[in-house]
This record gives sequence, C-alpha cells and structure tokens, in this order.
Amino acid sequence: MSGAARIVFALLVCATFAAFFAAQSLKTSPPRVQDLKVNEFFSPNQDGRFERARASFELKRTDEVTATVLDRGGDPVRVIARERTLPVGKRLRVVWDGRRASGAMASDGVYRIRLNLRRQGRAVVLPRNIVKDTTPPEVLVTSIGPQADKVPRPELLPRADGKSARVSFQAPDRRKEVLVFRTDVSPARMVFDKPIKLADDARQWTWDGTVDGRRVAAGTYLVIARARDQAGNVGSSAPVPPRPGFAQRLRGRGGITVRYLSAQAQVEPVSAGKTAGVAVDSVDKNFTWSVRRVGERDVRKRGRGTRSRLVRFKAPGGKSGLYLFEVRTRSRRVAAPLVVQSKRKRTVLVVLPATTWQGRNPVDDDGDGRPNTLGAGLPVRVGRPYVKSGLPAQLPGNEALLLARLDREGHRYDLTTDVALARGQGPKLDGHRGVIIAGDARWLDPRVAKALRAFVRGGGNLLSVGTQSLRRSVTLTPGGRAIDPTPATARDLFGARLASIERPPAPATLVNVVDDVQLFAGTGGQFGPIRAFEATVDIAGGAATVAAAATREGQRRVIVASRLGKGLVIRPGLPEFSGSLKSNAELSNFLERVWTLLSRP
Repeated sequence: MSGAARIVFALLVCATFAAFFAAQSLKTSPPRVQDLKVNEFFSPNQDGRFERARASFELKRTDEVTATVLDRGGDPVRVIARERTLPVGKRLRVVWDGRRASGAMASDGVYRIRLNLRRQGRAVVLPRNIVKDTTPPEVLVTSIGPQADKVPRPELLPRADGKSARVSFQAPDRRKEVLVFRTDVSPARMVFDKPIKLADDARQWTWDGTVDGRRVAAGTYLVIARARDQAGNVGSSAPVPPRPGFAQRLRGRGGITVRYLSAQAQVEPVSAGKTAGVAVDSVDKNFTWSVRRVGERDVRKRGRGTRSRLVRFKAPGGKSGLYLFEVRTRSRRVAAPLVVQSKRKRTVLVVLPATTWQGRNPVDDDGDGRPNTLGAGLPVRVGRPYVKSGLPAQLPGNEALLLARLDREGHRYDLTTDVALARGQGPKLDGHRGVIIAGDARWLDPRVAKALRAFVRGGGNLLSVGTQSLRRSVTLTPGGRAIDPTPATARDLFGARLASIERPPAPATLVNVVDDVQLFAGTGGQFGPIRAFEATVDIAGGAATVAAAATREGQRRVIVASRLGKGLVIRPGLPEFSGSLKSNAELSNFLERVWTLLSRP
C-alpha cells in the first residue's frame, strides 16, 4: 500500500469513529420536545367525527416555534403554527384540518409534523405519524340464515320452525351496530327507535321479526350493519337511509320479507271446469278459503286447509270471468286473482295487465332488501304473491269494476293476461273482433305490443281503458321474469302523444267536438263531472282522429278514437273511468256504445 493510500484509509477510519461518537452523543442528549400527545388518525369528511389532526407538546427550553405538516416524502404541506413563542412549562397545541396551503384537501396518507426552533437553530420532526383517512371501512351483510344461503332471495319471517333470522356480516372490530329499515314504504323508515349496539367482536345478529315483543307489519325489510374505524369513518352495508337510484341494487344480502298469509294463483287463465291450484302460505295453523266472482257476493266454492299447501279445486264453469280466491285465518285475510276462461269463444277479448300488476308489486326477489319493481328499473318475477290484501293495488278500483260492469250488462267475453299472450297460452288475439285492455298497462312485452298494433291495423277495434299506458316495454323471459324495463316513450304504441294527468281545481265537463264513427251516440255529447284526465296532444304514426270529446274551451282532447289502418283505437283518457261507471250515466252509455263497436262484425 502506498503512503497516499495509507493516509486516505486513516482519514476514513477517523471519520467513521467521529460519526459514531456524534450519533451516540445525539442519542444521549436530552430531548428538546417532551410530553408529546398526538391523535394519530383523523378523517376530515364533514361527518363531525375526528375532523382535525391535533398535537400538543412542551419544550425543554423557551423558543419560537414554527410547525409544518410534512408528507411521506418530507415535502412541506402546510404551516399550522408560525413563530409562536413557547415558554418552558407551557404547552403548544397545533391543529391541522387536512388541507394544503392552497386550501385544497390533501390526499389520504401518512403525515408528520416538523418543528423549527428558531433560537436553537434546529428542526425537529415529531416521532409520531398522523394518518389522514377518509375512506369508510368495508362492511357487508353476507347472508341471513339460520343457514347461509347462496341463492339470491330474502329470508322469510316468521319461520315455520320458529327460529329467528341470523344475520351474518363482515365489519372491522370497532363500534358495531345494526339498523333495520322497512323499505316497501316511501320514504323507508327505521323499525327500531335507535341503532342496536353490538360487541366489537360480533359477527352475527339475530332478529325474530318483533319490536318490543310485538310482530312488525308484513312487508320488506332491510338489515344494515355499520361500524367505525380508528379514523372515525363510518362504513355501512347499505346507505343510511337507503335511497338507491334507478336500476340500482343494494349491496349484500340484507333483505328480510315478513309475511303471515299469502295466496298465489297462476298468471295464465284456467279453463272453466278444469283443476285450478292456488299456493297458500299461512303462519297460523288453520285457514278457510272461498272462491267468488268479482262483483258478486255469492261464494262458488269453499274449503279448509292447514298451514302451507297447494289448494286444488275445479275452476267455476260457465262464462269467462275474474274470480277472487280468498283465504282467512283467525286474524288475517288475503285474496288472489284467478282468471277463468270459458270453453266457448266470444268476439271480444279482455286483457288484464298482469305485467304491470307485478311491476308495481313491492316484493324483494333477490334478498338485497329493496323491493323489485319495474318502476325502479329492476327485474321482477311475474309469479309471486301480491302484498297487503293479496290483490294487485290497482285491481279493486279499476279492472274489477270494469269487469263487474260488463257482467252486469250481460256482456260475454274471453279473458286472458298480457303475460299469457306473450307466452302463447290461453285465448289469442286472432279470431276476435275487439280487444279491451282493462287497466293501466304501463309495461308490455314487445311481442304483445307488436301483435296489438297488427290486430288494429288488420281491422280490429281496441279500447285502452288505462292511463300512462302502452309507452314502456319489458322483456318476459322463459324463466318467468320481466327484465330490462324501459322509460316511457314520447308516444304510445298507437302513435298518441299524451299529456300528464291533470286534476283541475273544479270538475271539468267534456263536450263532443268530432264524431265520424258515432262513438258518442246515445250519450248526449257531453260528460261530467270529470275530476282528472289525460289529454291526447296529437296522434302520429299513420293514425287519424275520428272522434273526440274535449274540455269546453276545446284545448284538451280527452276521450279520443283514432283510425289506424282498418281498425280503431279508443282511449277514454280518464283515470277514474272504471270507478265512475256506476254513478255516471253518460260514461256508462259511452261504454255500451264502445262495446257495440268492439263486438260488431
């Protein structure tokens, strides 16, 4: 080794020892900061919890302090205290709201605080990290038992075995609680007065469907699990309150359906005199059942049953009609619509809007706790029991009254549903002279819509009783679901552009302004009092108005008949049309005239 190399090596050894002893001196020197307190996690997300990072400390020597927040890379983010004089024995408290010097919110991550001590000419980085975290923890209801079920469906309460529903969830081990909402009402409302607190290590919660020992009402319920992380962020398995958007499902499997008594008949018509079956599900041990025709008091058939079973009986013979299968227990009563088709074919076919019935039926199909309705943009099963009374919500005040009126006037007709038409079951459009769509048909399968349009163009006459109808489509699948509901189009399938339903402050009177087909013959040419109406703005698509009754000033055409091809489409445009037939002689006479047009050769 040369002399120069020996000198360099000796210098390196001396430098190493010098650095070692300097480090040891720093380690043994008294700390300049003492009694340090830092809240290590914070979440400035405007929820009122842990909104700011806080630190406090004392100094060994009086000094002027500047405190700066540093990011993970050591770069300054924001000065939170500038040249503050801190005497010995006094504490300095500094606060950071999570924002940068520019006022923009800093990103989530790990930060530290640097103290510049002016008199000592030193900078000290506090040895405690500050974690800015605004991300809620992941919380999920994974199943509702007793056993975990991979099939997407809600848990039913009360259970036949008497067991409670066991809700399993995933959540961090801090501040856990559950909330229960009833979601088939608007807005959704909490079932319990306040959240139910759980142990930090809880993974399950059980519920027997009661509140303060009393059973809750039948309906759709959602269990939401919630937990809080160290930074104060609250994560929940579903939004609180639950307000999902159009076509949006809720996360997880938090759905519970409470049902005490239900009856479910098939969607397609049953042939008169053939065996019909209605599925009855009853919590009570015994029930009685009966069958009667809509609009009649006389019972056609009756019987008894126990618990849940399929009740079989012969469908009433004779003419076609809508029947009610009614079930009673000691404290409850429900009904189910039963469509019966006569063996003898008639000239007029009445179509019941079963797709719309189910589309508005608030039942949870997939166990997420949100009712599946077409109006919410969700798929629905077309074979499921109706809630509350067991009947479609619109049936008693619309289709049932119309059919009862036709029966009272002695009119004979064939009867089916739009679902049966789409499936090619029951009576077909072919061979009929007229068709009555008996209620609000808000959704139709494209196959049915296309067939109805072809029916009218080919010379058939059609009465569309409902409002807000024939402007939306939905696909009926072979598996029994209605999927892909569309928003309303500008015009219905026959080319009519319709105004919104109007409810004037005073009842209106409609007068005949056009009548090329004698639609208003025998009515006196005017109708009133009219409390609500859906006016026809104009008609396109090759159709032309041949009859119309309008408001007195003539600005709103309400009762309208249009020619499309060789046939007629007649729209009363009155939401209360069926309900007014009994008390309004002019509307009753109008229906008789329409029947003549529908049934003539």
